[in-house]
Amino acid sequence: MIHAKKSLGQNFLNSKTVARDIIRAGDLSPSDTVLEIGPGKGFLTSELLASGARVTAVEKDDRMIPILSEKFSEEIKMKQFTLVHGDIMEILTHQNFFSKDLGGQAYKLVANIPYYLTGQIIRTFLEAKEKPERMILMVQKEVATRIVARDKKESILSIAVKVYGTPKLIKKVPARYFTPAPKVDSAILSIENISGKSFADKVSEKHFFEVVRTGFAHKRKILAGNLKELFGEKTLVVLKNAQVAENARAEDLSLNQWLSIAQLTAGAILKK
Repeated sequence: MIHAKKSLGQNFLNSKTVARDIIRAGDLSPSDTVLEIGPGKGFLTSELLASGARVTAVEKDDRMIPILSEKFSEEIKMKQFTLVHGDIMEILTHQNFFSKDLGGQAYKLVANIPYYLTGQIIRTFLEAKEKPERMILMVQKEVATRIVARDKKESILSIAVKVYGTPKLIKKVPARYFTPAPKVDSAILSIENISGKSFADKVSEKHFFEVVRTGFAHKRKILAGNLKELFGEKTLVVLKNAQVAENARAEDLSLNQWLSIAQLTAGAILKK
C-alpha cells in the first residue's frame, strides 16, 4: 500500500461525489483538453477520462508512475491519456510543453493541487502566455474564501485572480473526504473567463502589479499613505481621478478602481 508523502503535500481525494462535482464545475466534454497536476493514484483522473476529455497528467512522485501507467493503459494506447513524469513548475519552463504534450490546444486546468503550491500555480498559469480557458482547483477553504472575497474585503491574491478571470467558490469540502485527512477543510475553486485582456502588454501588466503590491504593502496605513512611495505629492490627485476616497484602504478598492489607478499612471512612475 502506497502512503501519501507529506513532503509532496499529498492528500488523496476519496469521494466520487466530490470528484464529479469537480467535473461538473469544469463543464467537461469529449472536445476538451485537460491538464491535471498531481493525479496521485488516479482517483480524479478516472472521472476526467469518463467525461471523454483528452487528459494530460503531470506527476512528480516516482511511485505513482507505474500505477497510473497500468491503470490507464488502454487510454494511453488510445491517446486519450498522456502521462508526464516530472515537476510541473520545472516542466512549464520547457518551450514545447504546451505544443507537444497539450497538442497546442486550448485547455482546462483541473487538479487537486498540493496546498503549499496554490499561490504559485494560480499565479503561474494566469500569467502564462498559454493561459487555460478555465481552472478548477481544490484549495484550502480559507484561500478560496479570500480569493472570492465574499466579505467585500479584497487582498492582493483576490485582485490578482480577478484581473485575469472570474473566481467562484463551487463547494466546501470537509477534510474527511481526503486520505490522509488534512488539518483544514478545502473547497473547489473555479476561475472562469480567463484572459489577459485587462493589459495592453507586459509593461502595463507589470505596472498594475507594482501599484497593487505597493498599495497593500502596509495594512495599517490608508492607501494614500502607501501609494506616496510611487506617486509622491500627486497621489491624492491620482486617487481623486480614479474615484477613490482619500481615506480608503487597499482592501476597500474594486478591481476597476485598481485598473483605473494603473491606467492613469501608465508610462511612468511619478516620483516624490
